[in-house]
Amino acid sequence: MPNYWIIVGSPDNFEKTKELGFSIQGMKTRQRRKAERMDAGDQFVWYITGDQAFAGYATITGPSFEDHDLIWSSGKKKDEDYPWRVPIGKEVALPRDGWVPAEGLARKMTYVQKWPAEHWRLAFQGNVHEIPESDFEILRSEIDKAASQAA
Repeated sequence: MPNYWIIVGSPDNFEKTKELGFSIQGMKTRQRRKAERMDAGDQFVWYITGDQAFAGYATITGPSFEDHDLIWSSGKKKDEDYPWRVPIGKEVALPRDGWVPAEGLARKMTYVQKWPAEHWRLAFQGNVHEIPESDFEILRSEIDKAASQAA
């Protein structure tokens, strides 16, 4: 059974992943255990900080690996090189003006219900979060809807 994830990142880091043809996704140093659990067939949604929006989703195509080539930037920790990486195949990536606002969707997600409604943003702090398949389906459906409207 596949696992489902949210990858939290900045608009700049999403752009870096786009520049790589959505072929690879990096995760921060402290995400080693989660990265090691990721495997081909798992899927994730990109959540973009600042914009508080979902930008698309992808399927992981192979096992995680470690690589220290500098691609992504944390902006805060100069030595953070997002060393835990997975090969990916993009399913849908929205243009920036089509990103799906998170607030209304977040309140529908089982994962987010751990936090008080007014603090839903806390659910998206940190770089990687595992979510139930039902939450992924909510997000996938809304991203697909936005993609069809942008087409």
